[in-house]
Amino acid sequence: MKFLAFTDLHENPKILARLVEEARPADIEFVVCTGDASTFGRGLENVFKAFSKLGKPLLFVPGNHEEDSGYEKIIAKYPLVIDLHCKTHVIGKYTFVGYGGGGFAQTDGEFQIIAQQWEEELRGKKTVLLVHMPPFKTACDLLDRHVGSKDYRVFIEVMQPVLVLCGHLHETFGTVDKIKNSIVLNPGATGKIIEFD
Repeated sequence: MKFLAFTDLHENPKILARLVEEARPADIEFVVCTGDASTFGRGLENVFKAFSKLGKPLLFVPGNHEEDSGYEKIIAKYPLVIDLHCKTHVIGKYTFVGYGGGGFAQTDGEFQIIAQQWEEELRGKKTVLLVHMPPFKTACDLLDRHVGSKDYRVFIEVMQPVLVLCGHLHETFGTVDKIKNSIVLNPGATGKIIEFD
């Protein structure tokens, strides 16, 4: 399994064009975006349209720039774009789970509820967690202090997903860390190619 992951593109046309070219080769099976593809919703359709032309799925969780943008109506026009917010999607032997949005609140009651459901549903499965905000106390959430989600961290410690992809903090683009055996990565706007066996 090989895919391209990116975050926080903020509708940059030059970077979008480079990402599309990076995703074009036949061995790249799909694309993942962990939010803020737009600037407060502006430019989001351009992103979905560009990747849809490749004929490959785009797994998407909204960032804080998409939360109130009506992004769901735009996604509905693009069958290859999969809204993963509060949902799961199986690809091969991996279950991708997503939760988007968020600013700097370190706890989230809605996530706590869905995390309990996922703990039952996903137990024993190989999972990949897609979130916009980074989990707490990692290199990915460190500014002058750790600003990430404590709820995400608890979920990761319990469920141990194979990989956690996040974004939100431009200052930590490209940063990799671990929570127990889970790899945590902020792929940045220019993206990262990820390969699993």
